[in-house]
Amino acid sequence: MIETNSIKAWYLAARPKTLTAAAVPVLLGIALAYKDAQQIQTLPALLCLLFAWVMQIDSNLVNDYFDFKHGNDDETRLGPKRACAEGWITMGAMKWGIILTTLLGCAIGLPLVLFGGWEMVIVGICCVVFCFLYTTCLSYLGMGDLLVLLFFGIVPVCSTYYLVMPETMQGVSMEAVLVSVACGLVVDTLLILNNYRDHDNDLRAGKKTLVVHIGKKNAERLYCALGNLGIITIIGVTTYEVFQHEASSIFLPFAALYIVLHNRTYMEMKKIGEGRELNRILGKTALNIFCFGIVSSLIIIGMAN
Repeated sequence: MIETNSIKAWYLAARPKTLTAAAVPVLLGIALAYKDAQQIQTLPALLCLLFAWVMQIDSNLVNDYFDFKHGNDDETRLGPKRACAEGWITMGAMKWGIILTTLLGCAIGLPLVLFGGWEMVIVGICCVVFCFLYTTCLSYLGMGDLLVLLFFGIVPVCSTYYLVMPETMQGVSMEAVLVSVACGLVVDTLLILNNYRDHDNDLRAGKKTLVVHIGKKNAERLYCALGNLGIITIIGVTTYEVFQHEASSIFLPFAALYIVLHNRTYMEMKKIGEGRELNRILGKTALNIFCFGIVSSLIIIGMAN
């Protein structure tokens, strides 16, 4: 029994298991900066990680609140239990939780202006705005995957890379852009799987996710392709330099570990096909994303001169 508005209720509402996906882009941005500069600014690196985590929690709370308000979290729901739907947190308390978490994110992100200039304000505002727009309308229009590519790939990787570089070297390299796209593709496997599980419910609710548009069979293929394409992109971007750096070449075979894990998870996903058992595959997919982040970061850091 979970007491209403208790610490445990808020902990579950924050969905701590999702914080891995938020951390991976920041780790990759830090790794790229270290490779290019052989040093990083530690304070902005820490602030980037904290901002990513807080905005992920904020997004989870917004999702919990509005999905319940729209009637999506009913008895037919297949995914993990949600705080508002289960009565763990009242709607009024959740509103305040969202407000306070948003303000905390702004407070953490604002000092990054000192390291990256006022353009960082625009980046921060976009993160906050799309955090709300995703659940309230954009996810119903099949734009969730594009937002994942942007806000779990391009924006956090490139912003972190820019912010943690020494001031005299700040910029965004083409390598950083390619790695950010690879990261976004891999993280999107989590959304693809989530929408794959919810396909029938989303279809009934008129929620036009990408999976609803392309069908479950094509969604299975897309899940497989995105995960493999992400690590192939990392290997392609780094191949030339890898073999010039012994430290990096040591880590390169570990890319095969991620490939094996991802494709094994894909086969399990196909075998299960539907139902609540797919929630177990969500956990495995999150671990695969973490594996991708660690392996890719080690390969990149190994290329530092």
